[in-house]
Amino acid sequence: MRHLKNLFKRKSVPTLLLDSDDLGQTPRKQEPRPQPQKTAQTAVPRPDAVPPSPHEMLSIDCPDPTAEDRLCDENHQLGQDLVRQENWAALSKVIRAADADSTLTPGSMPVAELIAYGARADVVMATEHAIEDVDSGFAKALLSGIEDFEHVLDEHRDDYVVACVVAQAHIDIGWAWRGKGESNVLPQRNRDACIAHFERAGEIIAPFIAQHPTSALVAATCCAHASGPFNHQGGLRESYEKLIMLNPLNPRPMRALGNHLLPRHHGGYSELELEARRTAARVQNVWGAGGYTWVMFDAICSDDTACANLDVDYFIDGLRDILAHHSTAYFANLLAAYCANMTSFGGGGNERADSIRARIGACTEWIIRAHLTELHPMIWAHAAHGFDNNLRIRSPHKFAASGREDAMQVMTSLFRSELASGQRIVFTSKGPQATPA
Repeated sequence: MRHLKNLFKRKSVPTLLLDSDDLGQTPRKQEPRPQPQKTAQTAVPRPDAVPPSPHEMLSIDCPDPTAEDRLCDENHQLGQDLVRQENWAALSKVIRAADADSTLTPGSMPVAELIAYGARADVVMATEHAIEDVDSGFAKALLSGIEDFEHVLDEHRDDYVVACVVAQAHIDIGWAWRGKGESNVLPQRNRDACIAHFERAGEIIAPFIAQHPTSALVAATCCAHASGPFNHQGGLRESYEKLIMLNPLNPRPMRALGNHLLPRHHGGYSELELEARRTAARVQNVWGAGGYTWVMFDAICSDDTACANLDVDYFIDGLRDILAHHSTAYFANLLAAYCANMTSFGGGGNERADSIRARIGACTEWIIRAHLTELHPMIWAHAAHGFDNNLRIRSPHKFAASGREDAMQVMTSLFRSELASGQRIVFTSKGPQATPA
């Protein structure tokens, strides 16, 4: 912390006003559709009768479309409330329990990490606002929140949960100093502050790595530290390998590993391919060939060369194995939405990458026909935005509605021959069934 303080000059701090734009919009109440008046049946159809739209000929259950996002928000709120109440003992207890049980949401989000995120949210957001809106010389606004966390850490020196929360706060603040611009135009003060926060995070978590070798929260904190923008000490692959094996049912660390191994971050294309195959071998009993697919999942969306180098047959085998080993509605929707949007990813201009994306996109049909039983529209909406983790959703209901519309358009296209022949498509627990209209 002393090194961090030396980066800033202390000056008077103007009052910061938080913008109310962060508040979500309340979705409008949808008016019920007017019901058609019943008329006597006749043997000859009316010449002005309007045939049903293709969407109306598709029937698929959509149970609680915002349930996953709401569950994540509830865990965020729990962590935030306990810190605001300064009840760090209760916070540690609830995170320890989730960490010990490797509890995941239905969307594979680790509950321990969700609560820890909420616990540091106030401090991180206040610092982000200070960096954006206040001259960087104002040390008090920039350091007061994290200094409070450091005092809490002093009071709970042996608590690995508190250490993870404080270390992750330093990591998030370090990224805020890094910003989104190119590193070669980053001001030196921002670079120094980013490095200092990451170094402090490393100091905090280091004593707990050996003490808690089975903690996924500690391992996740190590991964976040190792994937910092100016990390030259290595350890990224080893950190992710440990986290993946602590809970191989969670595909998110595998996806993150692939993204971080792209050349623009901490790896290269040959290293990416090698680690994808190694990961597939490690988790073969859980995912089959799916480990290769998970590592490549996000990397090939944003990088044309990574996509062009892909072993597409192995990747598609992985898609099939994921659904063979874990045939849930969540994974069916995730993979179907991913494949349906695949051709929209990438920058274009790479014929090999475009061809591979087209082959992956063609998998949409067999995934929907063989595995889809219900619709999760939020997954489809996120897929349409490239699974952007920084996407701000002001109205979950409107966002879900856009995802439902995208999914219905895809399914209408897939079943166009059945619909054109007058059949109705009903999704059941065994998949889609064609019935007479």
